[in-house]
Amino acid sequence: MTICARQEVETAFSGFPSGVAALTAVIDGEPVGFVSTSFTVGISFDPPQVLFSVKQSSRTWPVLRRAERIGVSVLASGQEETCRQLASRSRDRFAGLDVLAGDGGALFVAGSALRLECRVHAEHESGDHILVVLGVERMESIADAEPLVYHRRTFRQMLAAPQRNIA
Repeated sequence: MTICARQEVETAFSGFPSGVAALTAVIDGEPVGFVSTSFTVGISFDPPQVLFSVKQSSRTWPVLRRAERIGVSVLASGQEETCRQLASRSRDRFAGLDVLAGDGGALFVAGSALRLECRVHAEHESGDHILVVLGVERMESIADAEPLVYHRRTFRQMLAAPQRNIA
């Protein structure tokens, strides 16, 4: 075991594969959003709730959290460039992006594997991040869509494990 230096922690944590979620809405007539690889589903099934974390230094979250509803789009395999664009700090995150409007300002990325229309339920400061619990009000799941997977700082494809007969 080693002491938890920040760079070592980031490298170690990158070994945990995750999906990628775009969190987006329209605020004051303009689209606002970012991507999260810390998104977690199923923290509660009744009521349905999801969780993500965002850096306390984020300039986007204080704006996005003002939305009546936030659109969560779990990106699908093949949406790597969409993810890069929404994560960019130097270009228009929404230029040419195909988005769908939901209720209360929620926006969704077209072609995503799962779309959730949410409201902010709770926020909790934890270290250098904020944990955000969202209440899910509506959802649409695309049954045959494969999710975009992020692992060791690169995008990956999911492959089904070979089935073995247990005798």
